Amino acid sequence: MRKHKAWQVIVALLLAGSAWFYFDRILVPYQLRDAAANQRPRGNLSDLYPRWIGARELLLHGRNPYSAEVSREVQVGYYGRALDSSRPSDPKDEQGFAYPVYVVFLLAPAIFLPFGVVQSTYVAALWSISAASVWSWIKVLRWHPPRTTVIALVILALGSFPFIQGIKLQQLSLLVAGMLAASVATLIAGYFMLAGFLLALCTIKPQLVWLISLWLMVWAVTDWKRRQRFVWSFTITMTSLLLGAELILPGWLGLFWQALHSYHQYTHNQSILSWLFTPLWGNIAAVLLVALTAWLCRKSLRASADSERFALSFSLVMSVTIVVIPTTALYNQFLLLPALLLLTRHSQPQGGAYKMLRYSTFALLFWPWLASFALMLSNSVLSASRVQSLWKVPLASTFSFPLFVFATIAWRAALSEKS
Repeated sequence: MRKHKAWQVIVALLLAGSAWFYFDRILVPYQLRDAAANQRPRGNLSDLYPRWIGARELLLHGRNPYSAEVSREVQVGYYGRALDSSRPSDPKDEQGFAYPVYVVFLLAPAIFLPFGVVQSTYVAALWSISAASVWSWIKVLRWHPPRTTVIALVILALGSFPFIQGIKLQQLSLLVAGMLAASVATLIAGYFMLAGFLLALCTIKPQLVWLISLWLMVWAVTDWKRRQRFVWSFTITMTSLLLGAELILPGWLGLFWQALHSYHQYTHNQSILSWLFTPLWGNIAAVLLVALTAWLCRKSLRASADSERFALSFSLVMSVTIVVIPTTALYNQFLLLPALLLLTRHSQPQGGAYKMLRYSTFALLFWPWLASFALMLSNSVLSASRVQSLWKVPLASTFSFPLFVFATIAWRAALSEKS
């Protein structure tokens, strides 16, 4: 390993280490202290747990995972006790089963195991899947960086705020991100059947993949003769999942819709655009950004999957997804990885305005790491309570960062229209 290349790995380790320090020694201790002061319950806080309980109760006992009874059982494990609406400090998220019921098919092998075993196995799998997804996206972009650069990129990805939050919450978003990376990688490699199958599995979190699924289906239809196997595989897999779900829980679609509606009512989730503006103007902006994305992607519909134009359009669709979905959860930003790798690979800016926008995007990308590093250093001279009181500082770029990523990728796509 050459010395000048080794610095990439050393810097990556320092930044990733500071991010983990922030979560383990600043954010989580603050949350524990705040929860104790407000008598707010904290249990395992695992996003996998409600899904595992729902799958076990449905497949072993035939119980409706969307029911209030199952939700209360979930709360006991997730929070440590059932939530009490008379306590104003109790969390608002009731941990209902707000997933398509066919997610139980993925969890079926785990329903006979203790949750501790399931949890540790899933966490280990997420580490491996997420690391592999970095390599997959690099291959998708037809990038051939030095080995030390690949190692540094993997370290940064596994030391990023979205990944750390996702791994601590055992979020299924990280699983979806990994499966999506595998789907696109196999699509480019020409394994259309496998790519369609994996894309269908990603719909366990439909809000994350409906736009990219729609775009990929339109892309496939424009060259039906060569790409029809991708469409057939996705369609057959989705049909099997939907019919299988109906077989084990008749009428599940209506129950899922009600659960989703209730989820948004008690969590008050909204998109980044709605948070920055108002729900009305946020929705209007979302429609306009999706329309802009469709216009910028129109010429890539006939592009091959291994082309630069395809990678650019894919990254653009994923970026607009994170901006318009009705949640501001940080862990979903792990899906911005292909866009960030594309911007990292193409370092030749075209024009001063694009250069400034790109630099601003990377400044926002590195802000959480730099702020965490500063807090880690200050921990040796300031009291723990004082450092914990600054827990919001590294999160200052959370809402603006996806917008800058989208704007930069959109600008690059617009520039490619002229080339």
